Amino acid sequence: MSPKRLTGKKAKRLTIYIGESDKWRGKALHTALLETLRTQGLAGATVTRGVAGFGAHSVIRTASILTLSVDLPLIIQAVDAEEKINAALKVIAPMVAEGLITLDDVEVVKYTHRYLNPLPADKCVSDVMTRKVVTLKDTTPIAQAWETMLKHLLKALPVLNKNGEVVGILTDEDLLERAGLEQHLSIAERLDEKTLQAELNALRASPLKVADVMTSPAITIRADEPLNAAAARMAAHGIKRLPVLDEQGKLIGVLSRVDVLKQVVSEEAKRRAAKAPRGAARTLGDIMIPEIPAIEQDAPLADVVARFLKAGTRRLIVVNGAGQPLGLISDADAVTRVQPAAQRGVMQALRGRKDLPTETITAAQLMSREVLSAPPDTPLTEAVHLMLSQKRKWLVVVNAEGKAVGLVDRQALLKAVMHQA
Repeated sequence: MSPKRLTGKKAKRLTIYIGESDKWRGKALHTALLETLRTQGLAGATVTRGVAGFGAHSVIRTASILTLSVDLPLIIQAVDAEEKINAALKVIAPMVAEGLITLDDVEVVKYTHRYLNPLPADKCVSDVMTRKVVTLKDTTPIAQAWETMLKHLLKALPVLNKNGEVVGILTDEDLLERAGLEQHLSIAERLDEKTLQAELNALRASPLKVADVMTSPAITIRADEPLNAAAARMAAHGIKRLPVLDEQGKLIGVLSRVDVLKQVVSEEAKRRAAKAPRGAARTLGDIMIPEIPAIEQDAPLADVVARFLKAGTRRLIVVNGAGQPLGLISDADAVTRVQPAAQRGVMQALRGRKDLPTETITAAQLMSREVLSAPPDTPLTEAVHLMLSQKRKWLVVVNAEGKAVGLVDRQALLKAVMHQA
């Protein structure tokens, strides 16, 4: 059973009680049982030697120097999925002529391998975090907060109260959902000054403060915690950034998903990944998302917007009739590559606030042609390197014919690195 398929699942624990002197076909029984369990493909098994005990014959055996026994009790335990345990039990039960075999239910909280995690074990959050942090106060007006995001091109900012404590995170999504903003930062940074000023003027008329729209409480991490702990927290909650606190709970940095993934491309990380056990998620084919948000190259703008709304995503893969990826459309492309007079209408349509646009521009005319792709057998460490070096958030997985068969994003890579895929 691969670790990624066992962690967090219900399983069975097989326990076998035998004597140290028991034999099977001239070999120590516990050795024969271990070998049999291994050949049955179980995740693992352990033999424990008791210091004292008695069994069916009611004779106390002990490891005491004065009464040294040659037949101390042994306990063999194995944990795996129910079907694997049941199959193994049929083989080993006849081998135990005298002893006890039990089964009980367990929940696997964690099952991992030292080589499954390519992150350096000796690094803590403070070693890789970004120390220069742009922050907001919870009393800041939302227009001023949006100006700060635009100035620094940051989609998420930690929010502090009057005591300097982190009380939340403000994202452009928060402003979209709760403050009436019409576009997120990726679109805004490509709009003209006139359009941006109109948006700011509308926000200035709002009485809302950052505390009214922020995401709270913020998920944080201590600077002295292991990098692995931070990565696991980010993967579990699906977040891109963690505010980093010192021992007094004060903000001293921010850790991003990219900061973590950069640690995966070292030579040491590659060597560790190469030693991962068989069945672990080590390639794109192991972790890719088979549902691809794709659109045909000749699809009109109305179909592109409808596909965005249906897929619930900010990017679409443009494909030809054979399903081969030709390019990528972001929602920012859909807005900024139409005529200026139509941009506001497209923004509203993407938010589901207006009918689909009638412009005749096609997906092929909207797309950027630089689509990053790789075959399913690409190692994860190589995939991380590709995406970071090309500054891409998506990687399209293609088969031998060049057809798109899956998609991988940075979140999927982080979960795989942390063995949560």
